[in-house]
Amino acid sequence: MRYGFAKRVQHLQSSAVRDILKITNKGDVISFAGGLPDDELFPVEAVQHAFTKTFESGGKAFQYDATEGYAPLREVLVDRMGKKGIASSVDDIMLTTGSQQAIDLFARVMFNPGDIVLTENPTYLAAVQVFQSYEVKIIPVETDEHGMVPEDLDDKMKKYKPKCVYVVPTFSNPMGKVWSLERRQHLLETAIQKKVIIFEDDPYGEIKFDSSQTYTPISALDDGSHTVYTSTFSKTVVPALRTGWIKGPHQIIRIMAQAKQAADLHSNSLAHHALYHLCTDFDLNGHIKNLRRTYYDRMKVMQRLLDQAELPGLSYTVPKGGMFFWVELPEDIDTTLLLNTAVKKGAAYVPGAPFYVADAKQNTMRLNFTHSTQDKIEKGMGILVEVFQEAASMEHEYQKTN
Repeated sequence: MRYGFAKRVQHLQSSAVRDILKITNKGDVISFAGGLPDDELFPVEAVQHAFTKTFESGGKAFQYDATEGYAPLREVLVDRMGKKGIASSVDDIMLTTGSQQAIDLFARVMFNPGDIVLTENPTYLAAVQVFQSYEVKIIPVETDEHGMVPEDLDDKMKKYKPKCVYVVPTFSNPMGKVWSLERRQHLLETAIQKKVIIFEDDPYGEIKFDSSQTYTPISALDDGSHTVYTSTFSKTVVPALRTGWIKGPHQIIRIMAQAKQAADLHSNSLAHHALYHLCTDFDLNGHIKNLRRTYYDRMKVMQRLLDQAELPGLSYTVPKGGMFFWVELPEDIDTTLLLNTAVKKGAAYVPGAPFYVADAKQNTMRLNFTHSTQDKIEKGMGILVEVFQEAASMEHEYQKTN
C-alpha cells in the first residue's frame, strides 16, 4: 500500500549522529561520536532518593500538571538562571521534554515556510533538522573563534531580514568555542535595532573548565524582549529524565504552551518533582564541579594525543568547557569516507560535514571527550590517528605518481 504522507515529511532528515550511534552501539567500538555524558558519573543515588521522596509525597506528583510544568521546579530555575544574570519569573519559563522540544515548539509557533533564520556555520545539527522540517530557509553567517563576524552579520541582517538568529555561544556544538562578550553585545544590539528574536541555546554552559571565568549569556544582556533561552538537565544530571526548559517573552511562552498542549499536554511530572527534590536536597553544584574536573582531565588527554599526531595541517580549538573538540585535518582527507574504516578498526567520530549549513568542509570532525575514560581515549585516539595517517600517506603517494 502507498501511504499518503504529508508534504512536510519530505523535509525530515535522519540525524547523522543518531545513525552513527546505531552502528557504534552494535559492537566493541570506542565512540567519540555522541554528545554523551559519562554513565559512571550519573548521580544515581541522589536521583533514586529524589524519586523516593516524590513517591512518598503523595498522589499529586502522579496527576496531570500545568502545561508549563511543575511550578516549584520553575522557581528553582528562576534562581539558577538569576545567578547567571538572567532575570525571569515563573510565568516566563516552560519545562519541555529536553531542550530539543523547546527548539521544535519555538519553530512551530514562530516560523512560516520561507522564513529566514541566521545561524553559525557549522552549527547544532538537530536544530537545523527542526528548522528544515518547518520549511525555513537557513542562512549561515561567517564565524571565527570569537563568534559571528560582525560585518557579515550586519550584511546578512540587512540583505535577508531574518525572523530569528539561532546561536550556541557558550561551548558551542560542534565547535566547542566561546563567543566574546563584544560579539554577544553586537548581536543583541543588531537584533534590537532590526527587531529580530535571538534564540540562545545553552546546554553546555554549566560545564566550564575555569571556574573563575564568567561567560555572560546573551539573554543576561537583554531586557527580556529580544531573546529566548533554553537549557537542559541532560548534561548535568541524566539525559533519561528528558527535562529541559525555555525562558522568553511571556507572549512567546504562552503561545508555545498552547502548541505543547496539542503535542503532549505536559512533560513528565514525576521527573519534574524528582528534579525539584534533587535541586533542593542534593549538592547539584558540587556534582557539576566534579563533572568539570573529570571532563577537563579527559579533554587534556585528548588534546595531548592530537598534539602528538603526526599530521601536517591538523588544527583544533581548545575547548574551554562543554563536550567537544572540533578538528580540521589535512585538506585531502575526507572524514565521511574514512568513518567506516575507523569503525571497523574500533573507533568512531562524527564527520564534520553534516553540521554545515553551506560550504561544508569534508576534512573536519567532531570528537566527544566526556563519555570515554582516559584509557579509552588513549586507545581510541591511537586508532583514529593511525587511520588518518594511513589516508594521508596514500594520498601523498597518489600525488607523487600522478
